[in-house]
Amino acid sequence: MSYLDADDRREYYRIEDTIALDFSLLSGPEAQATEPLHDGSSPLFNLLSDLHLMDFESQHLLRHISERDRTLANYLKVMNKRIDLLGQAVAQSLLQDIGAPRQVSLSEGGLSFNHSKAVAPGSHLALKMVLMPQALGLLLRAQVMHCQARDDGQFEIGTEFEALTDAQRQLLARHILQKQALERRLAREQQR
Repeated sequence: MSYLDADDRREYYRIEDTIALDFSLLSGPEAQATEPLHDGSSPLFNLLSDLHLMDFESQHLLRHISERDRTLANYLKVMNKRIDLLGQAVAQSLLQDIGAPRQVSLSEGGLSFNHSKAVAPGSHLALKMVLMPQALGLLLRAQVMHCQARDDGQFEIGTEFEALTDAQRQLLARHILQKQALERRLAREQQR
């Protein structure tokens, strides 16, 4: 992927991942806006995305409660697991709408993926992603930095995320770190 300059490439660690991905072109005021996107056509996707953001934002509160009242903290953890199970059920139904998971290259700075049609560099996209296995739904803005034809008739589209909230960036970072840890663990097990 060559859509970021050399300094940015060193700043973000990239992983190869399999995610459910759908995108749409943004135009006019949508493309220039800086507030987080919401998919008006998919309330379930918005629900899934909001569940994960709220879970992330409440983690520090749960740590404080845990310091004072272990019983209450354990109860809240059980409730959180129940909500996660509901979120996974929602994600499974969304995967039918978004499509089969596909290979991508992902970092905190952007996403690169193959597509059957060219998308003009400079275009703004709404990227609807479900990151596996935790079924994390994210709807992010991105700008197309490059679109290169491949030998197989596909186009490699390189994007850079725009206007990420701190929570979205940290959720992406957590996913990338978890994926790295899993790959290292699998590599160690194969060496044994």
